[in-house]
Formats: sequence, C-alpha cells, structure tokens
Amino acid sequence: MISIQQISKQYKGAEQYSVSNLDLSIEAQEIFGLLGPNGAGKTTLISILCALIEPTSGSFSIDGLTYKKHKNKLKQLIGIVPQEYALYPTLTAFENLKYFGSMYGLKGKSLDEKINNALEHLGLLQFAHKKIETFSGGMKRRINLIASILHNPKVLFLDEPTVGVDVQSKNVIIEFLQDLNKNGTTIIYTSHHLNEAELFCSRVAIIDHGKLVIKGEPKALISQHKGAHNLEDVFLSITGKALRDHA
Repeated sequence: MISIQQISKQYKGAEQYSVSNLDLSIEAQEIFGLLGPNGAGKTTLISILCALIEPTSGSFSIDGLTYKKHKNKLKQLIGIVPQEYALYPTLTAFENLKYFGSMYGLKGKSLDEKINNALEHLGLLQFAHKKIETFSGGMKRRINLIASILHNPKVLFLDEPTVGVDVQSKNVIIEFLQDLNKNGTTIIYTSHHLNEAELFCSRVAIIDHGKLVIKGEPKALISQHKGAHNLEDVFLSITGKALRDHA
C-alpha cells in the first residue's frame, strides 16, 4: 500500500536531516506503528506521506500513486487525525462534521447518515448538536477521528490518537479503529504509548535521528532482545535512556 524509497528531508537552515535515506514498505490493511523519541523524524515522515511537505530527495507511492504525478488523487486516498484538535469550537459536532464532509465532496442525506452512524458508534449521538467548546478531551478526540474517515480513506494516519483521554474513551477509539482496519483501512499510527502500540499494531518501526533503526512484529522484536519483557524495553534498548527534550 505504501512504498518509501530513500526519503530524506532537510529543512531550510537546518544542519541535520530530519529524515535520512529512509526505506520502508507497508502492506495493505496493516496497522503499522511509527515509533521514536521526540525529534526522531516521525512527524516529518508523516507530513511527507500526507503530501503536506515535499521531501528533499527520494520518492514514495501510496496505492501506486506518486506525490509528483498524482498529488491530488493521493490526498483523496488518505485521512489524517492530527494530534491537535482540528475542530471549530463554536460550531456543534454535527456542524463540524458536515463542514469537513463537504470538503471531501460529500453532501445531502448520505452525508447526514454517515455522520449519525459514526456519532452513534463512538457514543456521541446525544451530543451531536452541542458546541465543541463544551466537550471533554476524549469527546473532541472522537470527533477529530470521525472527521478524518467520512470519505472512507484507504489509508488513515493517526498522530497520538489517544493522548490525554480517559480509559473509556481510549477503549472506544481503539475498537473503532480495529473495526475500520477489519473493513480494509490501512492504519499508520504514531504514539508514545508503547504498551498500547504493542497490543494495537501488527508491525512497528522504530525511527531515531531520522533513520529507520528496526522494524517487525512487536512480539518478534521483544523475543529478539535479551532481557526485554515488552516493547518499551526494546525501545529503550535501541534509543537509550537519555532525555530527548528539544525546543
């Protein structure tokens, strides 16, 4: 589904590459985790794959479409769930989703049904006509998710989809994503919740300093690292315990 060949990105004025000569293939209908410390290059790589920024060198394709030749078609294939809430706080949940749906070219009764079905699935139908500014963090996360899947994307990019939410909201979000995946959506997931990634992802890749360090099934990676009991142990073994604060 996604093929990445020698992708590199160096921002203007930067001395180092944020992503460096990265090769990666992601199969259709995988739940693939992109993991790494702060500043490792995860957000840059996702921004490239979502056609938001151009790579300095290298190429990639999604479902056979390349950025250079099929930029607009490529964007129609994907959905993006950003870490920050991408919602209008003074509009209701339904108004927000109606607006985002219209941006995908959806309209009328079919769009209304899609919105209502998704709201019901995620336990939000009773709040459809409440303003977003009155919602809790977990409720906003769920609306953010619905906004990204109304057009039935083939590939869904998730940046910290469960950060700052309660256990119940996290459970509902994960189950909803698993259902999407069973119905054919390929999911690319980034998170610092390594226990969640271990259970949720079919495969993961750990990126550090802009380079792909290791990839594989979580259980296989754990068994390959002596003394590792979970994915967090593997992560620390590979990336070290030094703080990665940056400004």
